[in-house]
Amino acid sequence: MKQNVINAILEHKIIAIVRGVASPDILDTVEALKNGGIKLLEITFNQKDKNTLDNTKRLISMVTEKYSNEEICIGAGTVMNEQQVIAAHEAGAKYFISPNTNVNVIRKVNELGGVSIPGALTPTEAQIAYEAGADFVKLFPAGDLGPGYVKSVCAPLNHIPFLAVGGINASNYLEYMKTGIKGVGIGGNLVDLNAIANKDFEKLTKLALEYKQ
Repeated sequence: MKQNVINAILEHKIIAIVRGVASPDILDTVEALKNGGIKLLEITFNQKDKNTLDNTKRLISMVTEKYSNEEICIGAGTVMNEQQVIAAHEAGAKYFISPNTNVNVIRKVNELGGVSIPGALTPTEAQIAYEAGADFVKLFPAGDLGPGYVKSVCAPLNHIPFLAVGGINASNYLEYMKTGIKGVGIGGNLVDLNAIANKDFEKLTKLALEYKQ
């Protein structure tokens, strides 16, 4: 099962980051992204929300109950502690993405058979994450430093499968994919919260299709 998830990430490459979408809109959002060819979707925890364990678990469950893993492979994002790993795992999340490297989180993900994707910015952080058991390392925030930096990190650390997150859009996506990364995470440039608020889910489909050109 774990290898199937890794293979899905390597094949489909684009993880849609769903942040700040409420339960009444979550299924329409996912369906719209799916119609645009998105197969990987990350639902994030909100660290400022005291009920984020229950709220995020519910959102993930709503999606995993409707879609098979082959239709939409669901992960959890902004995973900051072991409790969040457990909650997301119970809801059906298959991969666990963090903005930082927390060895305890990586170990818990591996213990539960999930795919671990901690965040790092420097070569030192990336190697620490990989040695701790990360399956991929998320370079974040990649957009602030640009594809040149990403390429410079990937070159000597070519044993580490990297994902780039932060500032990726339809205009620079292919440029980042040439740096040596295995995939990207895309948030607001794909999951448009204004469109969702206006119930314009067709716009999400159109945005997703821009990455499939």
